Amino acid sequence: MEHIKVGIIGMGRIGRLHLKNLSTKFHGVEVGAVMNPSQRGRDYAARYGVPNLSDNVDAMLDDPSIDVVLICSPSASHADYIIRAAERGKIIFCEKPIDMSLDRAKEVVAKIKEENAQMMVAFNRRFDPDFAKVQQAVSRGEIGTPLSLHIISRDPGPPSIDYLKESGGLFRDMAIHDFDMAQFIMGSKVNEVFATGGCLIDPEIGKIGDIDSSMVMLRFENGATAVIEDSRKAVYGYDQRLEIFGTEGMLQIRNPYKTNVYRAYEKGTRSDVNLNFFMDRYEVSYMKEMEDFIDAIRHQRPLPIDGDQGIEAMVIAEAAYESLKANRPVKVEKFR
Repeated sequence: MEHIKVGIIGMGRIGRLHLKNLSTKFHGVEVGAVMNPSQRGRDYAARYGVPNLSDNVDAMLDDPSIDVVLICSPSASHADYIIRAAERGKIIFCEKPIDMSLDRAKEVVAKIKEENAQMMVAFNRRFDPDFAKVQQAVSRGEIGTPLSLHIISRDPGPPSIDYLKESGGLFRDMAIHDFDMAQFIMGSKVNEVFATGGCLIDPEIGKIGDIDSSMVMLRFENGATAVIEDSRKAVYGYDQRLEIFGTEGMLQIRNPYKTNVYRAYEKGTRSDVNLNFFMDRYEVSYMKEMEDFIDAIRHQRPLPIDGDQGIEAMVIAEAAYESLKANRPVKVEKFR
């Protein structure tokens, strides 16, 4: 396709980001329609000259000029929109997760295959230059045989309770990115999970049945292990680090700071503070994932992350919840 016409479902934080990027930084791509329940979201889209604005998704899906649909709505609505878009022959880009329910997500992926449709699940961290470079180095054997992986993922503060009630919980909402990243970096599937955690930051999170702090150990099919630490609050800002250790070396990703200014004084040294949140830290990765998505469409290549890969991260999350509840290691295969 020389010219690609896109429709976006949802004008929340992610929908607005994709709209801005597609409207200002992509040649030959037009955002032709936006569906959002609120007038405020539609007004935002109007600033970018989107011609067709609606609170009815069928107005977009029934438009034959729309080639691609981006699903950026709340997680609980993803499955329904995916199926409806697939039945109308649209190419689909869906923010994670496919659905809140693993069984329902599997049904959706089966439907995608039945319709011979194309869908990409958006795990944007794979496209971050640092994480991508580490994955490539590991796959080239630069550190020999991988032995262990440590991922730290800490948000600067927890979302609202209203958001958390609908999020699916820490493992499905937040740690799912780390589960995907662990398999991406290691190049091997997970076969066993042991999870522990609790509500250590905000008692209100515990009252809705969620946790805000966790430690998850993964054992991979290749024998290596990973430890993933997640927290809903880090007072010093967004904290995203990784270290992978192998028989011939180690690779590490550190946090970027707001500036690269490094200060040295008589009493010590000081760097700038961490970035505020994921919209700052992963600005480049959101652009790169969309570039790769559009490029795959134009050149008729497989989309970068398919439904089966989206399911795999959800499988690990479900195993983590069972492990947390049972306080024992859990085999992942029963969830596949």
